[in-house]
Amino acid sequence: MSMFDKHVVEIEWGGRPLTLEAGQVARQADGSVIVTYGETTVMCNVVSAKAPKPGLDFFPLTVNYIEKAYAAGKIPGGFFKREARPSENETLVCRLIDRPIRPLFADGYKNDTQVTCTVLSHDMENNPDIVAMIATSAALTISGVPFQGPIGGARVGLIDGEYVLNPNIDEMDESDLDLVVAGTNEAVLMVESEAKILSEDTMLGAVMFGHREFQAVIDAVIQLAEKCAKEPREHIAPDNSDLMKKVEKLVGKDIEKAYKISDKQDRYAALDEAKAKAKEEFLNEASTEEEANTLGEVFKSVQAQVVRGSIIKTKKRIDGRDLSTVRAIESEVGILPRTHGSALFTRGETQAIVVATLGTSDDEQFIDALTGTYKENFLLHYNFPPYSVGETGRIGFTSRREIGHGKLAWRAVRAVLPSKEEFPYTLRAVSEITESNGSSSMATVCGTSLAFMDAGVPLKAPVAGIAMGLIKEGDDFAVLSDILGDEDHLGDMDFKVAGTADGITSLQMDIKITGITEEIMKVALEQAKGGREHILAEMNKALSEGRSELGEFAPRIESFKIPTDKIREVIGSGGKVIREIVEKTGAKVNIEDDGTVKVASSNAKEIDAAVKWIRSITDDPEVGEIYQGTVVKTVDFGAFVNFFGAKDGLVHISQLADERVGKTTDVVNEGDKVWVKLMGFDDRGKVRLSMKVVDQESGEEISRDEDA
Repeated sequence: MSMFDKHVVEIEWGGRPLTLEAGQVARQADGSVIVTYGETTVMCNVVSAKAPKPGLDFFPLTVNYIEKAYAAGKIPGGFFKREARPSENETLVCRLIDRPIRPLFADGYKNDTQVTCTVLSHDMENNPDIVAMIATSAALTISGVPFQGPIGGARVGLIDGEYVLNPNIDEMDESDLDLVVAGTNEAVLMVESEAKILSEDTMLGAVMFGHREFQAVIDAVIQLAEKCAKEPREHIAPDNSDLMKKVEKLVGKDIEKAYKISDKQDRYAALDEAKAKAKEEFLNEASTEEEANTLGEVFKSVQAQVVRGSIIKTKKRIDGRDLSTVRAIESEVGILPRTHGSALFTRGETQAIVVATLGTSDDEQFIDALTGTYKENFLLHYNFPPYSVGETGRIGFTSRREIGHGKLAWRAVRAVLPSKEEFPYTLRAVSEITESNGSSSMATVCGTSLAFMDAGVPLKAPVAGIAMGLIKEGDDFAVLSDILGDEDHLGDMDFKVAGTADGITSLQMDIKITGITEEIMKVALEQAKGGREHILAEMNKALSEGRSELGEFAPRIESFKIPTDKIREVIGSGGKVIREIVEKTGAKVNIEDDGTVKVASSNAKEIDAAVKWIRSITDDPEVGEIYQGTVVKTVDFGAFVNFFGAKDGLVHISQLADERVGKTTDVVNEGDKVWVKLMGFDDRGKVRLSMKVVDQESGEEISRDEDA
């Protein structure tokens, strides 16, 4: 008899087995489930404190996703040989799981809650992110925590025009879409995607396809819960309706007035006054911290009610705009003197300085993933300093939010970048957010597009992004284009759409309520398309395509192919030859296994010298061509000239000059620079050169009359 009550549910999903197990492992956690898909296994453990955390006005939820090197049969790199801080991918997956589960916890639930997903096994085919999301859904559902799930999640690819459920890692290379969708049995809650310029209908079709396909997962989680779920915890949502009415009566009009102020900082000052008035009325010396927090929450709810009601009723926004107007846009390029490319993009009170840097293949980033190490030649870094919202705070630590926003912009731009063959540079964009009120990640997309074009990167098309909001009251709904920060917090859905004039490159949605239908999403995407087209037209006023010349300070890269059997000669034993080329010419040289040679320098002369040197090793000299050479030895019957890399040839005494030459040294001495023409080869294969047919001043061939 086993000491465990092990519960297992297995289904067939997307052509592979999906197994959920509970009851055997981590029995002191509130919920623990191990999910295996194919042979990728993720364990999720959930713990939620027994009592609420005092003094909080938000729900303290932390999601951790950890990839263990042993899952892929590896030992971690680095000096310490153990997993260190989270990689960018781990942070992104934490956010991916957090976004759909956060809105499903019961209102007013403030108990400290931690979700920990650990990747235990990776089969190199099935991406662990979806497996972790399913494990989280199951662990929360059986934990007894007030979670209104379960949720399901799926990845959707588009291969040869067909939607594919959970394509394996190799298939993703052929896919025009990488979309992750999560939600409940009745609604979509989250979408995250990267696309190769696809239409609104194709994107929405993918979302609905994913939603249909993960219903089987939700059913499996319910089956598991029926076997082993814990008793639901007692949680009574606080009823603050009386206080809400009183606060609305006291300061409702003040809040309305505050929201008519268009300057963000002035508006916040007016809201603070209204809040102070409410505190004075409803709090006193004897009030507890709990009561102060409750008042803060109620004030927020009144704020939301006032703003939402007014938008639905008047179809006018906080700053007086109608629903679909985008704030004033100004774009400038080439704002910094020494950088390779730069742009300043301002939309209302959101502003980004984006700087583009071009590097060589030495600058590629090595990324150590479970599936293997690969090199990345496009980097986008997003920085959100506290001064951008008029606050003080810590600098120098990259937050999860900064990583997430940077990746969203990266996905949006990647589809329009030229291939490595067309443009052999490593590209880095850095976005410094200097002001923020409403989507700085989309300002980053617009600024990156402009900065890259300013740097001379031949983008397939410019890209712009827009952040949209949605407010739904009963059957009425309003879609808002280019939302402000406040509209983001108070709305029911915010979604960001980036793309070119022809289609979408990235779509991200976060939905906080369950009543968002396919029809509403369709309307929202159409309105976003109009907004994106407007922003692109504004950006085009500054720059509409990549400059034809690279900036003065950007490195030049010359790329050409050499026969693979000559690679060894160019490198030399122990790298001796290539080191000498780099030292003498000053150019950087990189040779790939297929014979592609890249020579880089910001100085064209250095590139020419290195290319000539390499060509002289790999190419054979051509008969009839003229070369410049150096006399290396004089003998009675002529002079030996080094004329092509390491190749020497003889200029016979009869070929030194037109007139008869008595002694070789009358015409040339060792070390002289001379022009020679390759006449051919003698019987023994030795090279025959001539000086007399070439003008020694200009290097031009001397034309002779045939009858002379």
